[in-house]
Amino acid sequence: MHTIDLNCDMGEGIENDASIMPFISSANIACGFHAGDEKTIKRTIELCSKHNVAVGAHPSFYDKKNFGRTEQDLSANEIYDIIILQLRTINKIANEQGKKLSHIKPHGALYNLSAKDQEIAAAIARAVKDFDEELLLFGLSGSYSIMQAKAFGLKTAGEAFADRSYQEDGSLTPRSQSSALIEDVDKVIVQVLQMIKDKTVTTVTGKKIPILAETICIHGDGEHAVEFAKAIHQKLKQHKIEIKAL
Repeated sequence: MHTIDLNCDMGEGIENDASIMPFISSANIACGFHAGDEKTIKRTIELCSKHNVAVGAHPSFYDKKNFGRTEQDLSANEIYDIIILQLRTINKIANEQGKKLSHIKPHGALYNLSAKDQEIAAAIARAVKDFDEELLLFGLSGSYSIMQAKAFGLKTAGEAFADRSYQEDGSLTPRSQSSALIEDVDKVIVQVLQMIKDKTVTTVTGKKIPILAETICIHGDGEHAVEFAKAIHQKLKQHKIEIKAL
């Protein structure tokens, strides 16, 4: 029997967290740098408790203006510092509610840079290890993010995306391109089942490439996020695929 973790980026002020939470197993909670604040972190953790969803940190560049999706030229030490700071923030709030952080997933531009830049990936991995070496690190499947985390002895989860298209090198299609987002629920379902059952994904060019999907992301800020979450949850149940946090 197949098992998969379904994760979603939350606490970002999109106001659909409560509608999505029943259908996922892991939540990546904005730590205040690209979205959210202590109040939204607390509220999102309360939703996680209600629905038995794993609590994760979703740190970013300090960039509320661009929702954390603009690259910043920070040194490895500066990246280390912003990761530690955001982990401290969310961990304090989680502990106050009797919850323990289970994982960390960088957000936006920081996530994409860590996938392709060894130095940035290493800085993030070092910060996670120094903060809590038991935390699971989510990163783009097959990327430097996963490789560097493993090199630091961290537990990892190769992440794939339900609602994003792929290039032949395994990278996500840049959001600047019209084909970056998958807007059709049927196409989303086909991609998710293919990634889980066949361990492949079909790229924008029509080529099938291998992919290890240990956790699958649904973007909470997407126009169809609630519809996608419900449909994926229902279809996985139909296919006897268990949805479970890692």
